[in-house]
Amino acid sequence: MTEIQQVIPPARSAGRGFHAYSAKHLDMLIARAGLPPDERLAVRAVATVLPFRTNAYVVEHLIDWDAAPDDPIYRLVFPQPDMLPAADVARLSDLLAADAPKEQINQAAHEIRMRLNPHPAGQLLLNAPSLNDRPLPGLQHKYPETVLFFPRQGQTCHAYCTYCFRWAQFVDEPELKMATDDISTLVSYLAVHPEVTSVLFTGGDPMIMGAPVLRRYIEPLLHDPRLEHVESIRIGTKSLSYWPQRYVTDPDAEATLKLFEEVTNAGKNLAVMAHFSHPRELEPDILNTAVQNIRQAGGVIRTQAPLIRSINDDAETWRTMWRSQVRMGMVPYYMFVERDTGPQDYFAVPLSRGYEIFRDAYQGVSGLCRTVRGPSMSATPGKVCVDGVATIAGIKVFVLRMIQARDPKLVGSPFFARFDPNATWLSDLEPVFAPRFPYEPAPEGVLPGLWPDEDEPGELVAPVI
Repeated sequence: MTEIQQVIPPARSAGRGFHAYSAKHLDMLIARAGLPPDERLAVRAVATVLPFRTNAYVVEHLIDWDAAPDDPIYRLVFPQPDMLPAADVARLSDLLAADAPKEQINQAAHEIRMRLNPHPAGQLLLNAPSLNDRPLPGLQHKYPETVLFFPRQGQTCHAYCTYCFRWAQFVDEPELKMATDDISTLVSYLAVHPEVTSVLFTGGDPMIMGAPVLRRYIEPLLHDPRLEHVESIRIGTKSLSYWPQRYVTDPDAEATLKLFEEVTNAGKNLAVMAHFSHPRELEPDILNTAVQNIRQAGGVIRTQAPLIRSINDDAETWRTMWRSQVRMGMVPYYMFVERDTGPQDYFAVPLSRGYEIFRDAYQGVSGLCRTVRGPSMSATPGKVCVDGVATIAGIKVFVLRMIQARDPKLVGSPFFARFDPNATWLSDLEPVFAPRFPYEPAPEGVLPGLWPDEDEPGELVAPVI
């Protein structure tokens, strides 16, 4: 392992013509939605806890202000006054109204954040890799085949989604952040982990970085003979929705597309994991141009989004999205369940309703759209898909399946949970037809032979990293 760290330059400004709005602009912007002063104060209170950022493209081209505050894109980016418990909102509103010291407001916000499960699925502890007994901050290794890398300059976005499960990356809580600019360590780690076939650059949004910075991270993975086992480079991004100019008119759009071509010319798959939450994000002409530019550069765009109450919780919205995406040459990939973090109680859709929405949308599209999987929960043991609701032996159950898992032997395993119309997450469910779920460890003190051996499917195994 080399001890010389490659130095990555700071991220650039987001591009010519890009104008960002932060919390200091919030009151001015939400006044445009017609909110009265008390509701605007409540929104500002929520924004002391959860991050807010948007930009002029979203504000002027995606939001229907005549429908605000009920417009889905408005709800996608602007905090809502009831996103947090009423008592918390009232406490913060009183502090803001009294012009309390910043330290007092920050302390109150910190206390509330710590109750919001800022890092779900045990990602800070269970997914943290090491190399030569040295922890590797800014890397995550949950599944054997895939390593996540959080580039330091990519830990912001062109705009923030109100439901984002990575909200902790964007608030003033340094101990909650995951990031690194040490690309040498990633290369060294991959060199001794031949089971890894895919690297996902994530954030935040890596596409907030300019082409020279992005190149410093990606280029070392392309031609190193020790990394021939790395087959794909993935980039998780919302930029196609919130700033498609990144691939069309930005000063370094051409250089970015050239880098994409170099990835594919090196014999690796370039997968742009694009987040689209609503069909309106697909309507602007510049979005179609951006998609075609990426495809011509050799990239494959796979689309995903969570199912979010009040934004996309109906089948027609998803049918329209998937059809539009396929028409443009994109590949529908995932419908996720809103994760157990942040304002989950506000946005979550019951699993039973989520399954109905997915089923009805899936039934209304052609086979080309049916590459999509869902509704899927990215939980501690892995990705758990709700495959259906059925009655077996007189018992109504959820039919579940592991489509990814910490323990590879569990992938593809079906199992059952007792039907609960109010359940919104895996932790709300209880097993049926078995005393435990297949990923749960055997209880201590049982008689030999009652549970599978440690080497057999059914045991939760931490990844060897």
